[in-house]
Amino acid sequence: MDQHQKSPNLDTLSTINQDGSKFNIHPADVKGSFTIRRRITAWVLILIYILLPWIQINGYPAVFIDLAERRFHFFGLTLLTQDFWVFFFLVSGLAFSLFVLASLVGRVWCGWFCPYTVFLEHLYRRIERFVDGDGPKRKKLDAAPMSGSKALKRTIKWGLYILASFILAHIFLAYFVSIPGVWEKMTSAPTENISQFLFILSFTAIFTFCFGWFREQFCIILCPYGRFQSALTDDQTVTVFYDHKRGEPRGKMRKGDTTPKGDCIDCKRCINVCPTGIDIRNGLQLECVACSACIDACNDIMKKVNRPTGLIRYDSTAGIETGKRKIIRPRILLYLLFTLMGLSALTATFISKAKPFYADLTRMRQTTYNASKEGVRNTFVVNITNKRNREATYTIALDDKATNKLVVDDRSMTVSPLGSSTITLSVLSPVDDYNGPINIQFTVTADDDSQQQLSSRFLGPNPRLYKEDLK
Repeated sequence: MDQHQKSPNLDTLSTINQDGSKFNIHPADVKGSFTIRRRITAWVLILIYILLPWIQINGYPAVFIDLAERRFHFFGLTLLTQDFWVFFFLVSGLAFSLFVLASLVGRVWCGWFCPYTVFLEHLYRRIERFVDGDGPKRKKLDAAPMSGSKALKRTIKWGLYILASFILAHIFLAYFVSIPGVWEKMTSAPTENISQFLFILSFTAIFTFCFGWFREQFCIILCPYGRFQSALTDDQTVTVFYDHKRGEPRGKMRKGDTTPKGDCIDCKRCINVCPTGIDIRNGLQLECVACSACIDACNDIMKKVNRPTGLIRYDSTAGIETGKRKIIRPRILLYLLFTLMGLSALTATFISKAKPFYADLTRMRQTTYNASKEGVRNTFVVNITNKRNREATYTIALDDKATNKLVVDDRSMTVSPLGSSTITLSVLSPVDDYNGPINIQFTVTADDDSQQQLSSRFLGPNPRLYKEDLK
């Protein structure tokens, strides 16, 4: 097992033993400028995750996926089920944004911003370091037979894992039921909120399993983004690279040894700090998440042996080989074009169609029309959903009613914040003015002058036969 870890290669996964069992990677601690920046970034993202359900905008959490009411609140903007088509453009725009990012800087998203990596590296592995010690101590503890001390440490560590997962699961639930909703469910019996109780149990188990045991296997085996990298990157993509021209031939520093060697002293420090257990000196690999741990580790060693830093650095294949990099290239422009198209379509359609209220028009159930001596009457039901976080008044008027010689009074109604209400409209075509079915249109006008048109068809009998029957 030790040998497997010490000799990562391009033919096998470093996280799998020869017998197919999982190999537990225990990356050593590393210090450096990239580590500090990555840690700050991670804790800012964790803070955002924790605080978003607490931040109130227009009376609702900043991000609130209200499944019970089928509403989505996003920084003061409220989307109903009917508005979810906008997510197609949003997702497509974000997907192409990731394409641009991967083409420019490889898997930097994975190593710096991905929620999975953030929680694993900066929360769960910190818990492990706190309980079991640094990398060498954890490896030694893994190899040691079970004892009272080891059992105690395992109990404390997994207990903290479960506690962290329990807290993260409750915060995740808050995105769907709000913080007050979570507190209400926590203070009541589990049987009264069985679905939320099972939600917490399920996600606590999932988080504990993934971050406590499965770990980097998710990034290597399940996450598709690593596979995309091979199609999205080229010789100009900037990611973590080992400068083989400067480092080779590698070799240990020995007193009196005059054999020509490169700057790499083969200390394997870059392997020991890698969270996925690879040897970056083997070149770009699917498992690499561009986290920069090996850069800080190598720079620290280079300083100690009085050699220039940057033997491992963010660079491109072309940059390593020629010393020149080309950032803007055809594939970047193409991905940027697709990104802008998606986001532009999102903006245009949202502005043109996403209204502050939603209205629909239906014919009253079990009735098509009513023909009498007074005339032909159609009855409609207008349903209005107020998407604002305030009370709003709406006026419903029939367009061209004078031209079409239809009799109907304008109606108005007030709808509560994020509420729905219906109103019935009766449209009459007097006998003398009735000339058969026609298309009609209502205009719904809100108190802020926003409008929506509702179309339908005014139905009735054959006008000639109808008028003959009345004689």
